[in-house]
Amino acid sequence: MAHDMTTIRIDTRDGIATVTLARPDVRNAFNEVLIDDLRRAFTSFPAEVRVVVLTGEGPIFCAGADVQWMKRSKDKSESENAADARAMAMMFRAIDECPKPVIAKVRGAALGGGSGLVACCDIVVAAAGTQFGFTEVRLGIVPANISTFVLPKIGARAARRYFLTGERFDAARAQEIGLVHEVVADSALDATVDGLAGEILKCGPNAVAIAKEIVREGLARPRDEAIEYTIKTIARVRVSPEGQEGLAAFLDKRKPRWS
Repeated sequence: MAHDMTTIRIDTRDGIATVTLARPDVRNAFNEVLIDDLRRAFTSFPAEVRVVVLTGEGPIFCAGADVQWMKRSKDKSESENAADARAMAMMFRAIDECPKPVIAKVRGAALGGGSGLVACCDIVVAAAGTQFGFTEVRLGIVPANISTFVLPKIGARAARRYFLTGERFDAARAQEIGLVHEVVADSALDATVDGLAGEILKCGPNAVAIAKEIVREGLARPRDEAIEYTIKTIARVRVSPEGQEGLAAFLDKRKPRWS
């Protein structure tokens, strides 16, 4: 299946959907069209998609906000800017809450909203030398929309430095602070991402979606409520067709047949 929108490309093969930011002429920067395309894409994957890989066309993953888009925001009212910000927040939320696991394949740079995009993904693999940064304060604005998704990844300690300085940092530092999982040579990027996608394909599709939900809900709920939620969740999953098949396959020493 190949499905084209104006600013992204989606190619699906063997259960893996690759979503490519396709504005290389502006370093895959955000404008209102890209934001809408991403939100629509991440809320409409069909059942046969088991894993999503998010990447960028050309040498740069995503350089943040498009200059022309920012220029237009200068002439907008506060309420119009709030509407723009809401659209962006809903796009980040769609990626963060997508029931499919999302792997980011990052090279070149992920700056401002680009670093926010990375934070919304479940697994992040970056080429050595990739530059990251929460650069908004250098423009007199703030990393507001992305903070909801970045803070659970990097915590207050790193945010209090990098949100306030706007400095760029490399992939090794991004890994140290929790924004990136794996740093590999550029030549190993595709194989590393393919290997991780392959690991996910061995797992129960519903189990993976619920495991992703558990991370989010476990952080969001008060402790007692979170414990009750996990009790009900595992009981429901154990008696589900997928849970029954997984256990039967384990006992029979065979590969599970996920529907």
